[in-house]
Amino acid sequence: MPEGKSGAVRHERERWSSTWAFYFAAVGSAVGFGNIWRFPSLVYSYGGGAFFIPYVLALVFIGLPILILEIALGQYYESGDVEVFGCIHRRLRGVGLSSIACGYMIVTYYSMLISWVVNAFFDTFGSNSFWSSGVTGTEASQYFMESIIGMDTVGDDMKPTRLVWKNAGYSFLVWAVIYCCVAFGVKATGRMTYITMGLPVLFLFILLGRTVTLDGASDGISAYLSSDWSVLVEQPEVWVKACAQVFYSLSVCFGIMSAYASHCNRDEPVVRNAVVIATANSFFSFISGFAVFSTLGYLANVEGKDISQLEFSSFGLLFGSYPVALGTLPGGTHWIRLFFVMLFLLGIDSAFSFMDGFLVCLNDSAFLQGVNPKKTAFAISVVAWLFSLLYATDAGLFFLDTIDYYIQFVMLLVGAFHCFAAGWIYNLEEQVDNLGAPLVFSFMATYGGSFLLACVLWFSVDDPTNALWAGFVGFALFFSIGMAYVSFLVKINMGQGGFWSWRLAFSDLMFRNMIDLRDDLSMVVGHIPLVWAVLIKFVIPPILLALFSLGCAAKTPTGETEFGRYGNYPTLPYQLLGILTVVFVGFLFVSAVIMPRLYAGFQKTNSPVPSKDSTIVLARMTWNRDKLGELDTSDESGDRPGIVIDSHSVWPPRTVDVQV
Repeated sequence: MPEGKSGAVRHERERWSSTWAFYFAAVGSAVGFGNIWRFPSLVYSYGGGAFFIPYVLALVFIGLPILILEIALGQYYESGDVEVFGCIHRRLRGVGLSSIACGYMIVTYYSMLISWVVNAFFDTFGSNSFWSSGVTGTEASQYFMESIIGMDTVGDDMKPTRLVWKNAGYSFLVWAVIYCCVAFGVKATGRMTYITMGLPVLFLFILLGRTVTLDGASDGISAYLSSDWSVLVEQPEVWVKACAQVFYSLSVCFGIMSAYASHCNRDEPVVRNAVVIATANSFFSFISGFAVFSTLGYLANVEGKDISQLEFSSFGLLFGSYPVALGTLPGGTHWIRLFFVMLFLLGIDSAFSFMDGFLVCLNDSAFLQGVNPKKTAFAISVVAWLFSLLYATDAGLFFLDTIDYYIQFVMLLVGAFHCFAAGWIYNLEEQVDNLGAPLVFSFMATYGGSFLLACVLWFSVDDPTNALWAGFVGFALFFSIGMAYVSFLVKINMGQGGFWSWRLAFSDLMFRNMIDLRDDLSMVVGHIPLVWAVLIKFVIPPILLALFSLGCAAKTPTGETEFGRYGNYPTLPYQLLGILTVVFVGFLFVSAVIMPRLYAGFQKTNSPVPSKDSTIVLARMTWNRDKLGELDTSDESGDRPGIVIDSHSVWPPRTVDVQV
């Protein structure tokens, strides 16, 4: 085993068998039900091709930068999400906990989706199979809801009345498969993804080739590519949906990508890998849309309706379209079975990737050192299966729909936490040493507070025109007053000999964190463009804050706020359970900031990069321009003085903790 710089033995981390194994695992995680079901469903609900505009913008300016961030941090620290952010600052372990908690909550209902697919697959083998005779899309959708999910016994109060034992059993089978996929390390996982990712891609192109030849397919494709631009203004929630879809489909903010990247070679080119993953994922979504809408065109042609008149939403769009169209082919039942197998494979690699994100954090942690990873995988799989039984009730779809709605708010929060930690907190202590805490935190409060006030005004004032102006005026006033105070603090420090110039002071204040992060990462994971750092610090956090506020302010058809009343589901248990998911993630973040010792057990014992706030301090050296001559700090080339720590020359002079 190799030795670190300090002479301590550092355990060699398990690696992917090849770069292609990482690609298949990462793309397999990204490509799932969200691509073949959620993306076409959103396009169907929000103006056809008009949905591509918010989707592409969210992908380029939010999703891809966060994907680069997660992969880069995972490779750099060789850790899962909890210790990745714990290495930035011990009070930020809650950021990583938030992401893996988000992923764990999703996988409990995602696994039930797979269980319903398994149920539907075995249902095709019955002697009186529903699919053996020609059915309409409406009949297929209704059959899936009532017979496969078991919703036929739900009363008018929408509350669960029984456990659907068949789905509970299939859920156990699904979790047994998930356990087998995660229990034997990343090399085994990588090999399995060649099948779980490769075969669905092949199946999709086979299905696409068939569906585009159906009668009416051209009408469906026209509807897919046509655009109703009015939805971008009249239904502003489309922007929240698009961002959530990007998060879902890229598997960011779940702890997955940092976990997978931690098993890559540290010098893998991050930007290239992120672009490959994002492009493959979006291409799969785009192609899936052609297949789904071709099928919708066929169904509309059969029923003599316009595509917009087909009453499909959510899962009904998927299960009420594909099986019906495939059933018209020679040997149609076998095509339907093949379709369900494809869905199973698409879902299973996404499901076990959620578990991998959690497992890497647990297995790396100090309190599970020496524990067999197979036992850890077994324990959290059993717990997840027990949680999934909530969705095995006859009202399971209502629970799933509610939690899925509130999870989009969790993802926006987690994304904001990620960018805040990376863009504002990285090297914060050194920045405070240079500039002073009042100046640093005043600028932070000015920037964040301005956008927070603007969001409150934008989405709380009833009249849209007044709200727009009130938000911009509030932002301008708050920002102007805050920056005036920041400038006042800079002037005071300059008068005391603290700064050399206004330019240097504001450059350090605004750009120090993100430039340090970009430079530190680039030395290991390859070149990262400067615009990425600007997006992470200054652009993405306020956008996610605005989208979160927009989602909270969305109205129901009756004019009430949708948050807390989603889908007209009863407050108990649905709305309360959904709101608690948001509150729980907020609690993890806040509790870690206030009481970091609660999560100290997640500290990784063999990270290749020392934590920014390591408790082992050998010495503390303080110097300034007047005392530099007392230290032998000149480098071999005779250039300006500096002290090399972690391969960085410290300049201008500041207080430094020398750590192991």
